[in-house]
Amino acid sequence: MSVPQPGPSTPSHAFPPLDPFASGDLVMDDGASIYWETSGNPEGIPLLFLHGGPGGGLGRGGYRRRFDPRAHLIIGIDQRGCGRSRPLAGEDPSSLTTNTTDRLIRDLEAVRVHLGVESWILHGVSWGSTLALVYALAHPERVLGVVLVAVTTTSRREVDWITEGVGRIFPEEWERLEAASGRRPGERVVEAYARRLGAADPGARADREAAADAWDRWESTHVRLDPHWAPGPFREDPEERLTITTLTAHYWAADAFMRGSAFGEPAPILERAGELEGIPGILIHGRVDVSGPVETPWLLHRAWPGSELCIVEDEGHGGPIEMEDATRWVDDLVKWSGQNKR
Repeated sequence: MSVPQPGPSTPSHAFPPLDPFASGDLVMDDGASIYWETSGNPEGIPLLFLHGGPGGGLGRGGYRRRFDPRAHLIIGIDQRGCGRSRPLAGEDPSSLTTNTTDRLIRDLEAVRVHLGVESWILHGVSWGSTLALVYALAHPERVLGVVLVAVTTTSRREVDWITEGVGRIFPEEWERLEAASGRRPGERVVEAYARRLGAADPGARADREAAADAWDRWESTHVRLDPHWAPGPFREDPEERLTITTLTAHYWAADAFMRGSAFGEPAPILERAGELEGIPGILIHGRVDVSGPVETPWLLHRAWPGSELCIVEDEGHGGPIEMEDATRWVDDLVKWSGQNKR
């Protein structure tokens, strides 16, 4: 399928602040509690927002302002282990044993059924784009379209780049990250941080916090070339920092649990992207995204028949023009598809 191209990338005003009209905690079969919220038009076209991270959470809900509240039922979920979902990975690292990509997809399906949604548009940002792609591969009949910003597939190639390869651009900071990792012989840097941040022993709390601080410093470093970067910690709140670093290292060290049949897991997304043919897909990415080079959406676009690639030349990882483009793409997708069902 071909989706019409939107107009030029020029920022427009976001929609006014919007509060949820409903929210709740859905308890899963393993006891985990998943927070969900809905805003906009209860009878509108369902649109699911998938936040970044892993572990970034919904935050203050700015995502609600990106889409027309008259046209959409806007759905947000704090993914397992973060935000208002419980238990928090930062507080209870033992919960990581049931925090996998497959579980996240089952959580999304449970929320969809709970809300009575038949099908929805998926809007994923950064890690959320990985999750949107995995959901679309697992449940294509439930997907009206996919709108991705700062596209990732969380492949081994991408993880090795962001945790080691970018060190060629910031060698002094990468040396600090590696020195603080405490990695063992044969252990990748990301694996060392995942091991330390995931330590379930209550006595390991101080070491977990030290690892979180070192990881956060690196995260703030490799986004430094982004035009919208500001100096300082990547995550100001220490508890939030511990949760997101714990989840990020956990998923990155495991290649998002898509390591192929040798691990009893699905193959990486790019190997399966051809299966997405027939689902309208828009891939929006900044040219100067050093953390996640434009190679990833380019390869995904080439492997996904009918997808569209939109590169914003002067932005990095999820800038304001990219977000504005996502708003326009959703509007065009709705007009083009003629879909208006729940």
